[in-house]
Amino acid sequence: MAERFGGKYSPSGNRPVEGARAVAVPRPKGLWRCTVLFLSAFLFLFPAFGDGPREMLLGLAAGGLLVLSAWTTREGLLAEAAFNARKLARRPAFPRKLAGAVLTGAALAVGGVIADLGLVYPALFALVGAGLHLMTFGLDPLADKGMEGIDAFQTGRVAKAVEEGEAHLSAMKDAILRAGDRALERRVDSFATAARGLFRTIEGDPGDLTAARKYLSVYLMGARDATVKFADHYAQTRDATARTDYEALLADLETTFAQKTTAFLSNNRSDLDVEIAVLRDRLKLDH
Repeated sequence: MAERFGGKYSPSGNRPVEGARAVAVPRPKGLWRCTVLFLSAFLFLFPAFGDGPREMLLGLAAGGLLVLSAWTTREGLLAEAAFNARKLARRPAFPRKLAGAVLTGAALAVGGVIADLGLVYPALFALVGAGLHLMTFGLDPLADKGMEGIDAFQTGRVAKAVEEGEAHLSAMKDAILRAGDRALERRVDSFATAARGLFRTIEGDPGDLTAARKYLSVYLMGARDATVKFADHYAQTRDATARTDYEALLADLETTFAQKTTAFLSNNRSDLDVEIAVLRDRLKLDH
């Protein structure tokens, strides 16, 4: 039978685990500007319903473009924050902030068309709007980070491993929202912080990356699947016992993440295989 990992963390505790590195994706600066950009869309949307069919359609189009610009820009800021938090990272595949600037310029150009200002002024509005957007939010990261002078294949594998890990953490956060419990959401955030500490270690010194990816896959997929099953069950039953068991599982996994943050650097595959086997047994018991 699998033995529960020990540690300072208790299911209801809020103290950090010894050895854990509090590395979380920081909240992007300037999100409030996206809110202002979103609200500015209503300057086109509200008047549109009091005009003729042509002006109404153009007004709705301009407002819709600004709403889309605000959303795209916000996603770009979030992607930039995640990029800045990593030691190794690929540039965003799609430049969201740049797309937001283009959409803002297009919205203002449509506004100029509504006012029947010819062709020159709408074009000028588009250039000024896109320029102000770029001055306010900046450009997306345009180059890969931390990959200079390092084997491209190895760094690509590291970046992919971290991206897969982040996807599992994102799925966990989305799933726990269904439980409707803010304390559990904070608990999952704490687990994600511990996991990201391990991501940063792997980025700094990949060591045996094959073993690391196997370890992360077992841990994070197990945690994700357990979170999905628990959230669906708890949302319907509010089962206190299930909640206690789930928090205990997160505590065990989180403590182990902290303890094993530097284990990959030793390349001790036998110990790692034992840890993976113990984890698999534990997850089978909890399911």
